[in-house]
Amino acid sequence: MSDLVIAIREKYQFTLDQIATSARKAGRAPEDIRLVVVTKSQPVEIAQAAIEAGVRILGENYPEEGVTKIQSLSNQSGVEWHMIGHVQSRKARLVAQYFELLHSLDSLKLAQRLDRFSAELGKVLPVLLEFNVGGEESKSGWDASNRSNWDAILPTVQSILDLPNLRVHGLMTMPPLETDPDDARRFFQSLRLLRDHLASAFPQADWRELSMGTSADYTVAVEEGATLVRVGTAIVGARRYKLENEAL
Repeated sequence: MSDLVIAIREKYQFTLDQIATSARKAGRAPEDIRLVVVTKSQPVEIAQAAIEAGVRILGENYPEEGVTKIQSLSNQSGVEWHMIGHVQSRKARLVAQYFELLHSLDSLKLAQRLDRFSAELGKVLPVLLEFNVGGEESKSGWDASNRSNWDAILPTVQSILDLPNLRVHGLMTMPPLETDPDDARRFFQSLRLLRDHLASAFPQADWRELSMGTSADYTVAVEEGATLVRVGTAIVGARRYKLENEAL
């Protein structure tokens, strides 16, 4: 086992231990939280080492980069690839074809394209709806920073739920970056309350997942109900290179 694999395994296990501690603190079962190791802007070798270290869910931000890794590591079994970044409509086919879960569905237009491509592929794509709970203009997702606007989102959500080849499984958010991780707590609480609001409006749908929390604040996210946490730098280190499509 290489030094790189050993180092990633140690950080991965430490993160799992932290998640378990936070879950128990909140009266939750640790096994109800899944850890997505984010390998965006990392070379294939890092993703390979992460898999050898025991990682079973990898998260990518850019479809083409993710597909390159998926194809390069196609001999690895039991690995899930999640798309967690903003997806341009023209990249929808790649997401529908190659990824097990899209965390960042942020428009009806994208949903309709994903539904069409999924139908052509003969599959149903699980998705999470991305909401901007912090109101930042730089962030993707439907604006949910003002609770008085939540009902205005309902018709769009209904339209997405009606698409036959998508399956909504919950919500995702990326709150403002806070110096103190505990300052992010109110945003995680807001997403959980929004999930409860949508579950009340659409009880027939599946709202089990809350994707929230990153390297900076995942322990707080777990305390507030996260079922998926997205951790990159704390496990695999800083980004290794800049992608040409990162500027798009």
